[in-house]
Order: sequence, then structure tokens, then C-alpha cells
Amino acid sequence: MNNSLNPTFDTHQKALSINMDSAKYGTLAEIGGGQEVARWFFRVGGASGTVAKTMSAYDMAFSDAIYGVCQRYVSRQRVSTMLSHEYGLLKERLAPQRGHASRFFAFADTVRTRSFSGKQNGQGWVGIRFQHEVGAPASQILIHVQLWGKESIEDQETLGVLGINLIYGAYHLHEQPEALVASLADHLPQNRLEIDMVEFTGPAFRGVDNRLMCLRLVERGLANAAIFDAQGAMIEPSELFHKKPVLLQRGHFRPVTRLTVDMLERAVSQFVQEPNVDPGDLVIVQEMSLQHLRHAGQKKDIDAQDFLDRVDCLSALGYPVVLSNYDVFHRLAAYLFRQTSQPIALCFGVPTLLELFKEHYYQDLDGGILEAFGRLFKHELKCYTYPWKDPLSGALITADNLRVEPHLRHLYQYLHENHFIQPIRDYDPSCLPLQAAAILKRLQEEEPGWEKEVPAPVASLIRERGLFQRPLNRS
Repeated sequence: MNNSLNPTFDTHQKALSINMDSAKYGTLAEIGGGQEVARWFFRVGGASGTVAKTMSAYDMAFSDAIYGVCQRYVSRQRVSTMLSHEYGLLKERLAPQRGHASRFFAFADTVRTRSFSGKQNGQGWVGIRFQHEVGAPASQILIHVQLWGKESIEDQETLGVLGINLIYGAYHLHEQPEALVASLADHLPQNRLEIDMVEFTGPAFRGVDNRLMCLRLVERGLANAAIFDAQGAMIEPSELFHKKPVLLQRGHFRPVTRLTVDMLERAVSQFVQEPNVDPGDLVIVQEMSLQHLRHAGQKKDIDAQDFLDRVDCLSALGYPVVLSNYDVFHRLAAYLFRQTSQPIALCFGVPTLLELFKEHYYQDLDGGILEAFGRLFKHELKCYTYPWKDPLSGALITADNLRVEPHLRHLYQYLHENHFIQPIRDYDPSCLPLQAAAILKRLQEEEPGWEKEVPAPVASLIRERGLFQRPLNRS
């Protein structure tokens, strides 16, 4: 049955097509959410041609006896151990009899569905280790999923469909990883889940850059945000943010300048003086939105290489990077509020602060700018603002002397006097004239001196790899 590229296949047809292919044979191990993926294979019929074993170990003692002790049962560590254990047993026991004709796989998930009280959303890890060709070394796909079902049964249904999509995609779409990513939400209602991390490894995915795959997750609306650690590896949000205070800097970072670094360092020095901020736990993160990556006025034109270049420069400075589709700050803040209960701060320049007070950004909210600011500044979020020197008048504009529209003056005064908006102090005056666009122009025209206006590690990386030398791709 040749259906590998048929985009109309529903979940039933995908599961049946896998069952009808005698070359695919494997194990399904599911913890927490129920045996939802295995159930699909048995529902459609012919599962004996696909399923060597299904298993579930809900009791912690049984789970630990099989897979070893771990600190968190819904974790990357646990799903990785499950895949390794089950795939190893499969090869050990069946390779002598079936290895010449079968493409083995082990599927695993460890998931917490919506709590019985209904107060906590579900989330979990799902993965597959598989042979893309008979006799090939194993390849692997790991994903982390947030479940937004209103009831536990909805999360279970989502998990079943997602698992079938993943297994089907691994076998039929491994040569088209971007299409595989897009297919993960096939036949699932909108707003039922969010896939905030995906990782491809192994010979089936040679040449795949996982950062680019996470860009596609956000681009296609499968995730609201994706995170790369300081080494450029994909991580799920709780690995970075859980129970940590957070300082986030939003920007274009094309390129990173000395002003960027000075702004961040000065904001950190002020934020750690807040009484509830433990400097040892502080997470400092850089964030780009899709809007920062798109050309003005265009919706789909993201230059993938340019995105990777910017991430590399930020990684060279040792910072984790968040890519998001949050165009306004109150939505970005809501994302951070979901990740941690500790203090949160943002830092940006005076021009961005002026943009924050433009009311047209909040026309979709019944309460307009007041509702937006109520959402942004709840939990006492802080905004640290770097001064700006007007290139025409030479005037220095700070959070202390900024003027907004007259009818918003008292709103600004309230936020400023109550320290929600604070000026960045003790900044380096030599950074004030630096403008990323002007530095980029000199860099591209090979004018001397641009290196002194960006951090040394970034300058070295740009020179070594020739970053930012070409115009952005407008295809």
C-alpha cells in the first residue's frame, strides 16, 4: 500500500497502513496517559503485524524496576531510558529471526494528562527510536508536548493521534523533516496541544539542524515558543525556567552590539538587588520574535540561515535563546508567568518603551492598553529601560524624562513611580551612539572599525564564518 505521501490520510488510515506493512515491527511503552497509541493499532485491526509488545508501568516501583530510578517520571531522562531499554530488548530478542526483513521501532511516552482537579494542564515526552532501512542503525525523534485539553479524556485522545502521527511520519517522512514536523498535528483540533521541542538524531536525519526544526514549529503555529540553551541544543521550558527568576532581553540581534551587552549587564545588576531575586538562580535569556525575523510588511519570508546566524552569535556570548511568536509584551509575559512563579524582568531601550505605549497594538483587547498593562505588570514584572540619545537634537531620553501621549501621562507616571518601569543606570555612555543597522552596513561594506562596536566573541565569529554578509533571502 503506497500511501507515504498521501496528505489526506486520517489517523485510522495511518494506523492501518502501518499495520499492513509487515516490515514495520516494534514495541510501544506508555506511562501516565494510558495506552492510547497502542489502542489505535488494535482498533483498526491487523496489529499482530506491527506490535511485538505493549506495556505500561504506572506504579513507580514497577517503573523503577524496569527502567531504573529517576528524579522525575515525566521527563526527558525517563523517555530516553524507555526507548533505550525497549529498543535494546527488541533487537536482542527478535533480530536473529526478523532482522533481515524488519525495520524495528520502539515508541515511548511518559505523559501527565490534565489533573483530576482540573487546575493543572497536561504535558509530557513522546519519542520513537527506529530503523529507517532494514539493518540500519537506529534514528530517533523526541518531542515535548504541552496538552491543553479541558478534560483528561481530551488529552488522552490527543496523545493517541499524536503518537500515530509520529510513528507514521518517522517511517514515511524522515527524508522530509519539515513535512514531518508539520504532520505531527494532523487531524487534531486547534489549541489542543503545543509541541515546544523536537529533536532529530541518527542516520535518517544527517544534516538536519534541530534549531531550524524548532523554528518551523513556531512558524507553523505548533508552538508559541522554542528554546535553545547556551550550546544551541533544544530544551523544553521547565528545564530552563522552573522556579527561577528570569531576566529577558528582546531584540533583533543583527548583529549583537556592545550596547546590547551593556544594556543586559546593567539590567542584571539592578534586578539582582530586588529582595526576592536570588542571583545564583537567575536565568538570563535573549528572545527574538518571528516579527524580528520577517521583513517589514511580509508574513512568511523568514531567512533560515539568517536566523541560525543570529542564534550562533547569542550562543557565542553564552546566553540561551527563546524564539517566540509573541508580537506584544503582555503575551510574552503570560508565557513566562506560566513557566515560573519567581520574579520576572524585561529589558529594552527607550524606543521600545515608546512603542509599548502605542494603543493600536491593543485593539484586540476589550480593555485596550489598560487591559494589556494589567496583564503585563501583574506579579510585579519589572521593565528596565536603556537610555536613548536623539541623533538630531542630541537630547538624552531616559525612563525618568520620557514623554508619552498626554492622555497616557498619568498611566506612565503610575508605572514609573511604582518602579514597574525603571531607568537603567550606570550605563556606558560610549554605547549610546551604536546602531545595529549602521554597524551591519559597515560590516557588509567591509569598512574598518565595525569590530570594535560588537562584543569580541561575536566579532570573531562573524569574521571566521562570514556572517551577515549577504542580503536577507526574499524568495
